[in-house]
Amino acid sequence: MIEWIEVLEILAVVMASMAVVIAFAVLVNFARQALRQIKPQLVEVSEKKPKKEKPKMSKEKGEGVTFNDIFMFMIAVPLVLLWVGFAGFVIHSGLNDAAVLEQIEGYTTLIAILGGPALLIIKDALDVWKQEQAEKTAFYKVKAQSVIDYNDSVLKQAQQIESKAQEQEHKMESKK
Repeated sequence: MIEWIEVLEILAVVMASMAVVIAFAVLVNFARQALRQIKPQLVEVSEKKPKKEKPKMSKEKGEGVTFNDIFMFMIAVPLVLLWVGFAGFVIHSGLNDAAVLEQIEGYTTLIAILGGPALLIIKDALDVWKQEQAEKTAFYKVKAQSVIDYNDSVLKQAQQIESKAQEQEHKMESKK
């Protein structure tokens, strides 16, 4: 059976590999942004007919990768995954091996040390999610109210048109 130290070493190698992959993705994103800045100059020279420009989405407006994005992917995500993974490992090992239960205090201390920052990160992520949901709700309320107002105005306009048509018809009948 694999010792818990070996499992931690394997977990550390996996986390380091994930960090390398994420760092590579960040570098590729920076390279893409640099090429986007150079590409318009090259396109102007070689382009013969103008292309119809599509509307840009919010991600294309040059938001780019910020320090917070890098922090979340390099520190926060691996920390939370390590915390959850180690806690799951301790639970699984504790159910299968009595020796783990003898040293449970050390394991719980390590879980608590990792859990403090991990819980703060999870709380912040949930706060951001709640804020996004509140913005969506507010947007849909405004959208629904505008649809209601539009329908009311269309109905009032139709009533006014009908009223004017009836007035005109009465005028025509009274002239006869």
